[in-house]
Amino acid sequence: MNPFLQGIDTIIGEDALKERLAAGKRLKVKLGVDPTRPDLTFGHMVVFNKLRQFQDAGHEAILIIGDYTTRVGDPSGRSDTRPVLTGEEIEENSQTYLDQAFKILNPELTTVRRNSEWFGPMAFMDCLRLSRQMTVARMLERDDFAKRYQSGNPISIIEFLYPLLQGHDSVQIEADVELGGTDQLFNLLVGRQLQKDAGQPEQACITLPLLVGLDGVKKMSKSADNFIAFNDVPKDMFGKIMSITDEVMWDYYRLLLLKTDEEIEDLQQAHPMDMKKALAVELVSRFHGEDQGVHQRQQFEQVFSKNKLPDDMPEFSWKRLAGEAETLTLIDAMAGSMLFESKGEIRRLFKGGAVKVNQERAEDPNTALEPPAEDPVIIQAGKRKFLKVLP
Repeated sequence: MNPFLQGIDTIIGEDALKERLAAGKRLKVKLGVDPTRPDLTFGHMVVFNKLRQFQDAGHEAILIIGDYTTRVGDPSGRSDTRPVLTGEEIEENSQTYLDQAFKILNPELTTVRRNSEWFGPMAFMDCLRLSRQMTVARMLERDDFAKRYQSGNPISIIEFLYPLLQGHDSVQIEADVELGGTDQLFNLLVGRQLQKDAGQPEQACITLPLLVGLDGVKKMSKSADNFIAFNDVPKDMFGKIMSITDEVMWDYYRLLLLKTDEEIEDLQQAHPMDMKKALAVELVSRFHGEDQGVHQRQQFEQVFSKNKLPDDMPEFSWKRLAGEAETLTLIDAMAGSMLFESKGEIRRLFKGGAVKVNQERAEDPNTALEPPAEDPVIIQAGKRKFLKVLP
C-alpha cells in the first residue's frame, strides 16, 4: 500500500494523485487550522501526522492558519453557531498553534500562510463573485446544515460562506492535496470545485478518521471538553491516556502512533493495562521527552498499583496558602494552590467523594484545616491531583 494512503478514511482524486507522484512532482499538501482556542489536541495530531508523512517524503507541507476564517467559524459538525473571537484572541491563539504544530512538523520544511493575506485585501465585490460559485441547494446537501435547517436551528449567511473561504485557500496556494478529518469532506470538495472553476488542477482530498475523546463516545474536541492537549503537563497527559477505554486505546495506537492492523494484532496478545501504559509512555515522551514518559509511568504505578503517594506532588507552605488569616478551610487551601480551575470544580470533587486528606475521605469543603506540626498535610483530589501542605 502507498504509505500516504495508510490509515485514511476517504480519498477523492486518487488517480490524479498517483499520476503526480509517478511523475515525481513535489506536491503542495495543505492543512488548515482555525485558532479558535489556545490548544491543539490529539485530534489534530491525526492529520498533522499525515502532513509530516508527506513532508518526510520531500513534499511541501503548507500549514494555513485560519486567522480570517476563525472570524466566521467552521460549521462542520455543529448544531449551533460558533462564538466570535476578538482579533487579539485570534492572534494569541495563532502563535500558540504554531509553537505546538512544530512539535509534530519540521519547522524548517513547513510553509506557514495566514488566510488574512488574501481575504484581508478583498473588496466586497470580490466576495460577491466568490458567493456566485455556490448555490443554496448545494450548501443544504451538507449534512450538518440540513439537520439544522430541518430542526429549525438558525444558520447564518456567513456560515454558508465558510466552505467557500476554505476552498478559496486552496485556489490561492494551488494545493495538490488537502487533508482534513471526515467532517471536513464537504469543505475539501468545495476546494476542488473552485480550483476547477479557476482553471487549476483539482486537489486530491484526503480525510482521516476522527479520534474519539476521553468520554469514549464523541470525537475529541475542545468544545466537548474530552480532549488531551499538546500542552498538557506530563502528569495530566499520562493520566488522561490511562483513562481511555481498552477498545478506544487501539484507535490511539492506529491513528496517533501509526501502527498497522498487523502490528496491533500482535500488540493485542499482551495485557491491555501494559499496552495502555506503553501507549502513554510513548505519547508523553514525544511531547515532553523520554525521561518524562518513564517517570510518569513510575509515578502512576506508585499511586495506582502500589497505593503509594507520588514523589513529585507540588508543595505549599501553610503561610503561602493562609496568608494573614488565622484559619484556613480545605476549599480555600485547594483554591490557593492554583491547581484547580475554580472553586466550583473543587466543590464538584467534594460532591463526588473524590477529596481525601491524609488518605481519609473529606466530606465538607468548608472544614477547617489544621496547621501541620511536623508532618505535612496531604490533600488528594480525584485520581491525579495531590498537594502537600508544609508547616
